[in-house]
Amino acid sequence: MTTEHKIKVQLVKSPIGTKESHRATVRGLGLRGINSTSELEDTPAVRGMINKISYLVKIL
Repeated sequence: MTTEHKIKVQLVKSPIGTKESHRATVRGLGLRGINSTSELEDTPAVRGMINKISYLVKIL
């Protein structure tokens, strides 16, 4: 049995006016409006996505 580690991410700043690739990353993480949260698996891919848009999100 493996224990799945999860990361909870919250969108705290609007992606309006940011690069198209950053907006796509926000949508890829499952975030919609400001203050929306998403619980994701802790994988290197997800960590990279969060790192790319770190100025828009907060880890809970």
